[in-house]
Amino acid sequence: MTVLQAPAAGITDGHAGLARATWHDTGVDDRALVDAVLDGDRDAFRLLVEREQRVVYRACLRILGRPHDAEDVAQEAFVMAYRSIASYRGDGPLGGWLLRIATRQAFRRLRQRRETSELGSALVLNAPGADPLAAALADERQRAVRLAVASLGEPYREVVALRFFGEMSLDEIAATTHRPVNTVKTHLRRGLERLRPVLGAEAVA
Repeated sequence: MTVLQAPAAGITDGHAGLARATWHDTGVDDRALVDAVLDGDRDAFRLLVEREQRVVYRACLRILGRPHDAEDVAQEAFVMAYRSIASYRGDGPLGGWLLRIATRQAFRRLRQRRETSELGSALVLNAPGADPLAAALADERQRAVRLAVASLGEPYREVVALRFFGEMSLDEIAATTHRPVNTVKTHLRRGLERLRPVLGAEAVA
């Protein structure tokens, strides 16, 4: 995975000293980190990217299925996060706020692009010892799942994506989306019920 770069435009090193002492500690406080970014601390946003990029990239890859697309969308998500970071309310995990941006961008990219055979699938089929039929079926199932989740209406798509692609807990999703936990559970259950024709009976077990 290519290391993502923090946006440089508009970031300065001024007013950074006070915030740096807080977010450079071992336990990085989300609010302190955001405040440092808002104060123009270049290193603060770089730390944010380094801390969250693997989770964001992984979620994008699970939605898109293509490493290059996932890298592009992850980069776009961080640029969007930098531009809108003042809107972070601080009442949910910063990582969840970023994943919400990234998954929305990933589904937007998925809708826009033409569905073609993925290079990664061809590589698997040609790998020594690989079962071509099993690999093809697995790849087709993954593609079907991605498209099925993308076709869900909101709020079901967002909750399913954050839970399974973003690997967030129900409590984290509730805090990130500003919804009660029981509401999140209901949205997740209904979303999985809508996916049952693709995922099978285990989706709602």
